[in-house]
Amino acid sequence: MTDAPASFDLVPGAAASPVILHVPHSSRAVPAGVRPGIVLSDAELERELDHMTDAHTAEIAGAAAALAGRTPWRFVNRTSRLVVDPERFPDEREEMAAVGMGAIYTRTSHREALREDGTDPGPLIERYFRPYARAMTEAVADRLAATGRAVVLDVHSYPSEPLPYELHGGGPRPPVCLGTDGFHTPPALLAAAREAFAPCGETGLDSPFAGTYVPLDFYGRRAEVGALMVEIRRDTYMTEPGGPAGPGLPRLAAALAALVDAVSG
Repeated sequence: MTDAPASFDLVPGAAASPVILHVPHSSRAVPAGVRPGIVLSDAELERELDHMTDAHTAEIAGAAAALAGRTPWRFVNRTSRLVVDPERFPDEREEMAAVGMGAIYTRTSHREALREDGTDPGPLIERYFRPYARAMTEAVADRLAATGRAVVLDVHSYPSEPLPYELHGGGPRPPVCLGTDGFHTPPALLAAAREAFAPCGETGLDSPFAGTYVPLDFYGRRAEVGALMVEIRRDTYMTEPGGPAGPGLPRLAAALAALVDAVSG
């Protein structure tokens, strides 16, 4: 757990590609300046990172980008979601704040203390959350300007068994869960995803996780911004929790590449 050289990377793709593979939760990096506010021991923090990191999703996105006929852009978070979660709202709108998992987590996956009581979230929001949100907004705006549209494909994973923090963990847990938004996920995008991931097993809809990530400047306003969340059940490609990747990873990367090709135009 060391300081990452940068808190996020935008990896350029083809100039004509509208697709951004967004990988927000793949990193285990907890910068040294963040560590003192976390109350877990080093061993406890490693176990929490095992549970909460979407392990190997950056590798899946990278392999998919290499396979795609038109290389997508990639926006990859280089710090752990335990630093900040860039996909949460930093205010009272955030549903997950009820279990201590807003933009700044205060509780662990097992609903135990993660940070000291009274920790001021402001410095982390300013240092990590707002620059990330601005850069992602600019990345989407750039794809709109270059191609007339943007497609944000969120690449996540989730455990085969629900963790205590999950608010909706009682539903189906298919090999691939597709999270959707009523405005930003058109039927053609969903159909393309179902077809692309069919070789990987059953695809489910909005269970155990629902919704998509769209920068707020565009959310509910610009239908040219399409979005879909791809949640991959971890036992299909890795040893849980936090273990090595297995033979399922190339198959999932090929499926994601097929989706990229289908929506690239």
